[in-house]
Amino acid sequence: MPGSLVGEGYDAVRGERTMVVEVAGAIAGLVLLAFAADHLVLGASRLARRLRISPVVVGVVVIGLGTSAPEFLVSGLAAARGDTGIAVGNIVGSNILNLTLLLGLAAIIAPIPVASRVIRREVPLAFAAVALFGLLAVVAGLGVLTGGLLAVAGVAALWLLMRWARAGRAEAELADEVEEFVGRPAEPERRRTWTEALRAALGLLGVLAGAQLLVGGASAVAASLGVSQLVIGFTLVALGTSLPELVTSVQAQLRGEPDLVVGNLFGSNLFNSLVGGAVIGFADGATAYAGAGLVATMILSAGLAWLLLIRGLRLTRLDGVLLTVAYAMVSPLLLSA
Repeated sequence: MPGSLVGEGYDAVRGERTMVVEVAGAIAGLVLLAFAADHLVLGASRLARRLRISPVVVGVVVIGLGTSAPEFLVSGLAAARGDTGIAVGNIVGSNILNLTLLLGLAAIIAPIPVASRVIRREVPLAFAAVALFGLLAVVAGLGVLTGGLLAVAGVAALWLLMRWARAGRAEAELADEVEEFVGRPAEPERRRTWTEALRAALGLLGVLAGAQLLVGGASAVAASLGVSQLVIGFTLVALGTSLPELVTSVQAQLRGEPDLVVGNLFGSNLFNSLVGGAVIGFADGATAYAGAGLVATMILSAGLAWLLLIRGLRLTRLDGVLLTVAYAMVSPLLLSA
């Protein structure tokens, strides 16, 4: 009897130590993801400027796609490990968080005026991507076939965005001429192009490593505590992989670039849904489904943000409070789903 008690005590201590290691690994993954993704986006955006790519591409495609890299990698790794709840919950949770909490916090910092062309083009495209991902995840599931469909839709969306970017190139060149005329100091060319390419590459490697740590730690914690993987994916993983969007949005607001905030968050949802959904479909050995309640909340949150923007071509601080309260209200409901 005493021996068995000692053995049980030893197992308990070992279990506690294992839990500490798992939690520490997940936290380290979150920190590494945020740090590496920030350098990934910074290096990519500087490369784009050095190569004289349209600012629209930098804001919507490069930043939006870059900040979505953690979602792709985390969801892909989770699906490959068979943790489909974390994979799907991460995408759905990140999409909800982007257009409620993050967009709301940005609007609280300062009102967000938006050009009418963004409301007519990029925002509806992002909403359609979210709706397509959600419907496929509920009705057909995310498998190879639906993953291929989402991949094709992602390529089509990227082509459309590039076409819009080329159409606005003349406007960007005119803006450069105006800045040069008024004598606005250009960004110092202290770093060479290859340096920024190295920064982006190392940032990508860091994101990969952080994603592996986060998925491993989160799934282990879920198993140890008996918590649903979908809940872990919606909370810890979704919030961690959305940190790059949060940092980018806050910085854009502080720099007085509201279009970048909207382009980053809606663009991130677009790529999360199409590319992230395709990654899950190709990486998972079985078809992954999403709950109808989670998907309905995701689509409604995107629709709410779109409607608030259409109403006056701007988000006020009151709108920002409304969006953050909406996130606080739906979170408990989603956790119980």
